[in-house]
Amino acid sequence: MSRAVTIGGIAVRDTGGDAPPILCLHGIGSSGAGFDAVARLLAGRLRIIAWDAPGYAASADPAAAPGMDGYADAAAGVLDGLGIRSATVLGTSWGGVIATRLALRRPGRVDALILADSTRGSGTSPQKAAAMRTRGAELAERGAAEFARARAPRLLSPGAAPADIARVAEAMAAAIRLPGYGYAAESMAATDHEDAFAAVAAPTLVLVGEHDAVCPPAESRLIAAAVPGARYAEVPGAGHLAHIERPEAFARAVCDFLVPHTDSEETPT
Repeated sequence: MSRAVTIGGIAVRDTGGDAPPILCLHGIGSSGAGFDAVARLLAGRLRIIAWDAPGYAASADPAAAPGMDGYADAAAGVLDGLGIRSATVLGTSWGGVIATRLALRRPGRVDALILADSTRGSGTSPQKAAAMRTRGAELAERGAAEFARARAPRLLSPGAAPADIARVAEAMAAAIRLPGYGYAAESMAATDHEDAFAAVAAPTLVLVGEHDAVCPPAESRLIAAAVPGARYAEVPGAGHLAHIERPEAFARAVCDFLVPHTDSEETPT
């Protein structure tokens, strides 16, 4: 079971123990709770540390927009607060962009990198950046519940059960608020890592849901091709929230990457 701690205003779930640590950074519409199923599956193999990003869920609102560098530094601060020199860093979607920045900015803190259903950033085109910058105003206008209900269907695979979509919408509505969500959207709009991936030194897994419609497999393949020696894998039957929709397959891919010689009987099922 995870213990809840607060580090510099950041709420953190930490399974503790002596297993190798993995810092989990959620997407722009989520929170650390999104890793709960994966944490249960990996219990004993890995020490799962999942934050609520600044301005999300139980974390305090930042005084100003952190920018991508600020989010990366805040993630490093979580490791500092837990007395951890370095860890595997797993980021989903926006969290993957933060994880990339952390690996570039503080390479000694990142033992391995897992970029799940992620992106080069929304600054790869003016159109994507402009669309991302409308997100905060849309949230302010519609409110968290309606905003989340509108976005949730695209986050799961085609044909996902209405009850699963409703649960995703409920979790999103509980996680997001202003100004934090707007700050996150701005950090995405201002980021283009396309030419920076070549400098990533950590062993890297690029993992994506087979049916991800938000950050599709084509985007992940571009990232995998750009990161030296990166491994690419897909989560069958999953959409954008692969770690939530197909946690068993997601956890198995993480184990296969981090412990390549683990016997198949010991991997999560």
